Amino acid sequence: MLKIADSNEKLTVLWTSEDREVALKMLFMYTINGKAKGWWQDINIIIWGPSARLLSEDEELKKQISKAMHVGITVEACKACADLYGVTEELEKLDIDVKYMGEPLTQLIKEKVNLITL
Repeated sequence: MLKIADSNEKLTVLWTSEDREVALKMLFMYTINGKAKGWWQDINIIIWGPSARLLSEDEELKKQISKAMHVGITVEACKACADLYGVTEELEKLDIDVKYMGEPLTQLIKEKVNLITL
């Protein structure tokens, strides 16, 4: 198993793409394996923009987000985006923490966390 320095144990993935293949073949494949295989101690997915609508409409992606949470990945969604797409309630039904994310994302960027944007 790959060992990562303690200061680099957290990964945040900002998921903005409405491309289903990006979600299946990168987002979920990498994060679920990264958590299950110990590549990262903490992984957080932030759902932002069109990805909120995509997730709310796609049963396979809903299963993948559930699997991600089951292995210990935290999942948050931007409330402003979810409200714009009218999917806040649908995301909350998936046990996703839906909240305003502008300030938290800004803080993550300022702290220079490990951040991937898809």
